Amino acid sequence: MNFSLWSAIVGLLLVSMALGYTRLARLPLSTSLLYLLVGAALSPLWLDLVALDPMAHSEGLERLAEVVVLLSLFTSGLKMSLTVSDGRWALPLRLATLSMLVTAGLIAALGVFMLGLPLGAAVLLGGILAPTDPVLAADVQVSQAGDRDRLRLSLTGEAGLNDGTAFPIVMLGLGLLGLHELGPYHSRWVAVDVLWAVGAGLGIGGLLGTLVGRVVLHLRSTRQEAIGLDNFLALGLIGLSYGLANLAHGYGFLAVFAAGLALRRLEEKPVGGAADQALQQGARPDQAPPAAAIAEALASPDRASAEKAASDPAKAPAFMAHAVLSFNEQVERIGEFAAVAAVGMLLWALDWGHASWAFVAVVLLVIRPVSVVAGLLRSDSSRTQRALIGWFGIRGIGSLFYLAYAMNHGLDTDLASQLATLTFSVMVVSIVVHGISVTPLMNLYERRKEQRRSADAARAASTGSRGG
Repeated sequence: MNFSLWSAIVGLLLVSMALGYTRLARLPLSTSLLYLLVGAALSPLWLDLVALDPMAHSEGLERLAEVVVLLSLFTSGLKMSLTVSDGRWALPLRLATLSMLVTAGLIAALGVFMLGLPLGAAVLLGGILAPTDPVLAADVQVSQAGDRDRLRLSLTGEAGLNDGTAFPIVMLGLGLLGLHELGPYHSRWVAVDVLWAVGAGLGIGGLLGTLVGRVVLHLRSTRQEAIGLDNFLALGLIGLSYGLANLAHGYGFLAVFAAGLALRRLEEKPVGGAADQALQQGARPDQAPPAAAIAEALASPDRASAEKAASDPAKAPAFMAHAVLSFNEQVERIGEFAAVAAVGMLLWALDWGHASWAFVAVVLLVIRPVSVVAGLLRSDSSRTQRALIGWFGIRGIGSLFYLAYAMNHGLDTDLASQLATLTFSVMVVSIVVHGISVTPLMNLYERRKEQRRSADAARAASTGSRGG
């Protein structure tokens, strides 16, 4: 297909999405399911306009998935407006470590005993399918500043962390296949691929997010400079944290998530000398301005109003965080469209003889709930929250990245074909079943939460009146 035809098709699809988004948002399904169907329709399965092949185009798929996951991870970090010491971090941390290890181990066991894979390939498959996806989970993640719902915080934090914490498992699988150096008794893997890479990724990302954010806020609040181009700031911080973390042999995915967290952390109090000025103006340094005020400043057609908010010591941190998040969410939607449509375009080229639908069912219906129960044992989450977390273990673009990464690191062609079919079968079923169920289940959850809130308020009012 020539570029002009590509341009016309992509343009038509994007315009159609823009025109129909309001109506589509009311449908009981996710937009990712629609993107998947669009991609499949363009492939040789129907219109035969695009013929992508996972083996022939693995490098392009890796880059596409990599960029989309990076955008989504940074967005997830910006959404998590929690302090490092906040106890609500316990749930996502347990999900991203304990639950992910249980998931990878059980999938590896299935790979060996159910699918007949060699141990290295089974471990690799476990690493590919263990992480939940930050790209396709927008409907179950934190959607606005100040949201402290445990379900949404847990799923957002888990998806942001485990796309990085799954990397050691992928490297272990490649090592067991002879495609990566593990060292004597796996010592290099433990020291470099686990301890150093995880620590360096989180440290570099957190440091860069803090430093860049503080410099921008200092220039804005004291000199009225560096105002505007928040989109450059977002993309620049993503590229800087990812690139430097990878150069230092750390995990860039964790670095980007940590950079988003650090940038959002600055919202909690003005920086440097601006703090005193903000206090003199009656602002609280531990509390961001109302989101409505920031949104109004961002949407204002008056450039002077926006610049005033951006340089106001009391509003500058929140303004920066919201501006960067707003831009990143828009770009992330475009990335989601491109990546999920690409998944649909690839379905025709897979060897579906390698598919095991029993394996898919066990991964989504048994392993995910079991891993969540194991990870959240004796936690303060409710039964409903644990059940929904167990259901919404969405697999998607993160798994596509790890699959393409393994293919581009010397994976045997036949084994790559088998792993590709297994991975895509889990991804496609996840996109379909979670895409259909997300709206009704989350609406039901929100209604019940509101009912409990109303009941608690009524009890409190009744108690207060009796006490009076």
